[in-house]
Amino acid sequence: MAAAPSPSSPGGPEPEPPAVRYSELLQHLVGERRRPRNWDPTALGGIPSPAKSEEQKMVERAMESCAFKAALACVGGFVLGGAFGVFTAGIDTNVGFDPKDPYRTPTAKEVLKDMGQRGISYAKNFAIVGAMFSCTECVVESYRGKSDWKNSVISGCITGGAIGFRAGLKAGVIGCGGFAAFSAAIDYYLR
Repeated sequence: MAAAPSPSSPGGPEPEPPAVRYSELLQHLVGERRRPRNWDPTALGGIPSPAKSEEQKMVERAMESCAFKAALACVGGFVLGGAFGVFTAGIDTNVGFDPKDPYRTPTAKEVLKDMGQRGISYAKNFAIVGAMFSCTECVVESYRGKSDWKNSVISGCITGGAIGFRAGLKAGVIGCGGFAAFSAAIDYYLR
């Protein structure tokens, strides 16, 4: 039985497909004849974003500055330290305690006054530490030109050393090592 001729080639055999030369194919895929593609994010299902205005760029520059980061850490440290100070004063049994009269029960006013004083004290300390750490980390990152775990370790060492150095050289070295280790642990956990 004879095969019926195909409709594309009436009366004749089908033409052979051109032979594939793998060397030419490779030149087009990865070689010199390769054409760069302009990737459109919408073609891959991404959401296109409009170009940023000058105001948006200015706000981004301001929020990425070392001064803004230090101020934000200072305010955050003040709030967190105040909350921590009030909490610790609330669970401390010696709040409102008068050493002259140990059997007298403190009044609510005295307890609240002591809680407020402790809250303000903790708030100031946390604010200073937060501002110091954030500022030194930003300066170290700007100097190194990299954003990695070493920045937080270096700035933790500087901050801890500066705080501990008020009590002497040994305390400064211990503070440097302690803050650096704590910064490394936090950075490892968060990244």
